[in-house]
Amino acid sequence: MKRPLALDLYSGAGGAGVGLYRAGFDVEGVDIKAQPNYPTHRGMSFVQRDALSMPIEYLRRFSFVWASPPCQSHTAMKTMHNAKAHDDLIPATRAMLRASGVLYVIENVQGAPLEDPVTLCGTMFGLGVPGAELRRHRGFEANFLIPRLECRHGLQSATIGLYGGHVRNRKRREGSHARGVADFSVAEGYAAMGIDWMNLVELSESIPPAYAEYVGLAARAALLRSRAA
Repeated sequence: MKRPLALDLYSGAGGAGVGLYRAGFDVEGVDIKAQPNYPTHRGMSFVQRDALSMPIEYLRRFSFVWASPPCQSHTAMKTMHNAKAHDDLIPATRAMLRASGVLYVIENVQGAPLEDPVTLCGTMFGLGVPGAELRRHRGFEANFLIPRLECRHGLQSATIGLYGGHVRNRKRREGSHARGVADFSVAEGYAAMGIDWMNLVELSESIPPAYAEYVGLAARAALLRSRAA
């Protein structure tokens, strides 16, 4: 069976793209910056281009469009004294995707202005390393059904986090989180995310492929329902 085409906008180094490929799509990644670590093989390719400059007719070539606009304007780091100003590209991205009429999802951090988002967490997919779970909550706004899952926090004694090019150890203490004495190794960070092809900065900005695979399978189900109707 011919694999449907997915467009991976604001692709970064391909965490989402690999998940979509595993869900059964052929994938084209697009990012305004060169992404030498984006996987390119049969079924995956990359184009350097401004995502918001994509013509509507070009978007309509794809069965499904994934978009991960930059999240810096919505993270907790935006309040730091040395934080740089970042534009919120979510509204413009949403308007473009709605105008195209394609099946789409917009992914971003918690607190971003997404509409009725579904939240995914690493504990839903058993992500982490021995003794530590990966939480890494992300929101997903879509124009199709993404089945909701429940977080499974607390199955491990610690929480592994990846932020700003570092792998952190956030140990639970009396229901809150405090940084542990020792951080996890870089190798454990890669293992927790299920990623082994990008550098550490790219890793800290990525999402686990498991998230995109789950959303991609929901998108494929929506495509099948549409074709059956």
